[in-house]
Amino acid sequence: MIKKCLNFLNLRQAFLLVFACFVCNFAKAQQNAWIRINQLGYTPAGKKVAVWGGKSIRQLRSFEIKNAETGKTVYVHPVGKDYGAYGPFVQSFRLDFSSMQDTGRFFVQAGDVKSPTFRIARDVYKGAADFVLRYMRQQRTLFNPFLKDSCHTHDGFALYAGKVGIPDSSHIDAGGGWHDASDYLQYATTSANATFHLLAAYRDFPKVFGDLKQANGLDGKNGRADVLDEAKWGLDWLLKMHPKANQMYNQIGDDRDHASMRMPKEDPYYGRGFERPVYFIDGEPQQRGKFMNNTTGTSSTAGKFSSAFRLGAMLFDKEDGKYAKLLSKKSETAYAYAHIKPGVTQTVSVKSPYIYAEDNWVDDMQLAAAMGFSVTKKKFAREALGYARQEKITPWMVSDTAAHYQWYPFINLGHYELAKGLKGQDREEIVSYYKQGIEEVNRRAEKNAFFRGVPFIWCSNNLTVSFAIQCLWYKELTGDSHFDELAQANFDWLFGTNPWGTSMVYGLPSGGDTPVDPHSAFTFLGKHPIDGGLVDGPIMASTYRNLIGIKLNNPDSYAEFQSDLAVYHDDYGDYSTNEPTMDGTASLIYLLASKEGKAMEEPTGKK
Repeated sequence: MIKKCLNFLNLRQAFLLVFACFVCNFAKAQQNAWIRINQLGYTPAGKKVAVWGGKSIRQLRSFEIKNAETGKTVYVHPVGKDYGAYGPFVQSFRLDFSSMQDTGRFFVQAGDVKSPTFRIARDVYKGAADFVLRYMRQQRTLFNPFLKDSCHTHDGFALYAGKVGIPDSSHIDAGGGWHDASDYLQYATTSANATFHLLAAYRDFPKVFGDLKQANGLDGKNGRADVLDEAKWGLDWLLKMHPKANQMYNQIGDDRDHASMRMPKEDPYYGRGFERPVYFIDGEPQQRGKFMNNTTGTSSTAGKFSSAFRLGAMLFDKEDGKYAKLLSKKSETAYAYAHIKPGVTQTVSVKSPYIYAEDNWVDDMQLAAAMGFSVTKKKFAREALGYARQEKITPWMVSDTAAHYQWYPFINLGHYELAKGLKGQDREEIVSYYKQGIEEVNRRAEKNAFFRGVPFIWCSNNLTVSFAIQCLWYKELTGDSHFDELAQANFDWLFGTNPWGTSMVYGLPSGGDTPVDPHSAFTFLGKHPIDGGLVDGPIMASTYRNLIGIKLNNPDSYAEFQSDLAVYHDDYGDYSTNEPTMDGTASLIYLLASKEGKAMEEPTGKK
């Protein structure tokens, strides 16, 4: 009898379970509208906008903000303009609740559609920049503090350095720095840019960063902010890549690295004791295998070196005068190296056509001159202005397509550094270049509910971060708040206000919808988290369809949000949208530091 009762209970439980799954799946199938929010949260005095997107036409008149703990409605507002179709949606609205000053946990309700829960508080960004800094430490070569192990200890052997009397295959000490992305290539151009962003983040927002790590990246305070430790790691490697006034190197390794995924210390693809090739900058096109790059000169990489060294010298001057003098000297020799042959230095590829096809260099020279001007006040001003006038707007802002890293960095850093030291008409001229670029993007952004004006080219998230920083700097230089909502929309995009409803940063925020299956050996093979890594981001669907070697390993969890406009996959098999990059992450550290620093200056808001 007891056994029969137990069997009956088991059957009943099974029936209830099946019924519950049916109801859940039916409800999910019926859902055809979503509300996208910034999962990281909003500040009381900041712009606060959610986006409603639907796959059928509805008559929405208003939306509500409800307290997540009590369910009580605390704010009601009309939905406003119908922005129509975008991506997977046939209808979309911006739900603006910027005037709401309450703090706490809330959700948005519009008709029968409910958003995820989010926070409004002054401290929503607290610790975010330091969290993202974890990814930079994980990318270190030589001693890797995350793995507590060393890698690439034999780098490397020189190539193309015959002009300065170094035969091919001669050993040079090039160990250190960061792996560029989920592969283990190392590029001077991205590393110098990343180093500059880390240094600038500390210079502009020093109170944001903590001191929880030693210089080697292991636990323990050392009296220096962790972000400055990381920047010095970058500077030390750049010094090795510019060992003498007549020597500068651009790249360690090449696309043979892509043969397979493995953990960093397991790198058997180059031979000769696992040394890797180190490519000299000679200003001429270089070919390995069947692919020739389009190098035209020495300026793009050397200009970035000079800028990073100059800023490093300024920040280390009081702490380590000897080191600061070395950096200052290297800044001058790098600037001279950039003048050997004006032009751009591209990376080298052996087996595949994918390279960093950087095509602009006057922006790098402008930044280098601007940093010199910030020290001398006079000497470099005319040169910096001359370079600025040659590239007023970063070219991607006026183009829908671009080659991989064609317009790099994705922001003209020199305009900001130069404008700070100028007065009168010259200052107004430089600031106007920022405004023109922002307006170009804004013209596209105003046409859709996500305020998306950044093109879906490869590493679109990196462009998004850079554009948000440009808006930030424009406001700082002018006091003009006209583009505040546009700037916030780009920031919100990175943390969930996008068609896929996902954060583009691994592990941030905790408990949110963030990448879980990135294109990384750390996660795929080692099962390690890559906290803070900013993934590449959505790309044009047409670009995705023509890429080589992409195959999803699992069913597409975002299938219903893909469109002919753009695609994004949280899948190890998609290196085009879900691979984190070191330089994009470094830029994000600056952006998050600025958000945290400025948020703490806001009023506290209402409880």
